[in-house]
Order: sequence, then C-alpha cells, then structure tokens
Amino acid sequence: MKHVLCPGSFDPITFGHLDIIERASTLFDRVTIAVLVNKTKKSLFTVEERMEMISEVTRQYPNVTVDSWSGLLVDYCKANGVDAIVKGLRAVTDFDYELQMSQINLQLQGIETLFMSTAPAHSFLSSSLVKEIASHGGDVSSYIPAPLLGRLSKRLAE
Repeated sequence: MKHVLCPGSFDPITFGHLDIIERASTLFDRVTIAVLVNKTKKSLFTVEERMEMISEVTRQYPNVTVDSWSGLLVDYCKANGVDAIVKGLRAVTDFDYELQMSQINLQLQGIETLFMSTAPAHSFLSSSLVKEIASHGGDVSSYIPAPLLGRLSKRLAE
C-alpha cells in the first residue's frame, strides 16, 4: 500500500491544489493532505477552518484524508507511515525551491518527493493570488470550489 502526502498551506485550497490531489488519489492507495501549522505566517483561515474546507471539497475521494502538521515534514512522514511527498509544480521558480526541499528531505529521512506538473489551466494559480483578487472584489469562482466562495467573501469582509 503506497501512502503519499500532499503538504501545503491551502489558504484557501484552489482548483490547482485539487487537480494534484485528484490525480494523486488515482495513482496511490492513500493520500493525506497535510495543512501546515506556521505561526510565523499570517493566514486568512485557521488551520482547523482550512482542514474543514479541504475535507468538504475532497469528500468524493475515499482514499484522501486531511491532517495538519508543524515541525519537519519528514518527521511527520516517518511518524505516519508516509512513503513519499507529492508536490505540484507550476513553473521553474517552484522547481528551484522544491528541488532543494526534496533533496534535504531525502537526506534527512529517506523520504522521496514526486513532482507533478500542474494542469495548464491552473499553472498561474495560487492561494495568494486568489485572496488578492477577491480582496478587490474580483470574481474567483473559476479558481476555488463554490462551497468556499461565501467563506472567502465573509472572511475578507471582516
């Protein structure tokens, strides 16, 4: 049984994230989406809210679960029987950073990182961009799942 991890902040989860998660769910027996607990980063949604939103929009994938982590990702992987990390790549800039991370993760704990190229329709998409557009009243309905639109609008209005 192959268990992979899709880590990220998911603030909020986008169709780009979901593309990677859906594709990973067809390739591996078990996929855990791990939401980063980062006290130094100011997030729009709490970790619990992000986990709830992710669970809501991934219900149709029976082999996908949601969790959170803080600390070293490879330590989470070892403690939870994760075989590999799956990361989506949008551009060369993603690759530069993710390559370094994958090499250190392999050296620290022997955890492999698998890269999936993002579908072209989502290659420009990021949670930060979605929040920026929405904060100026822009339509983000083609970037995040419909159930999250109201939550995003409400949070930005607060």
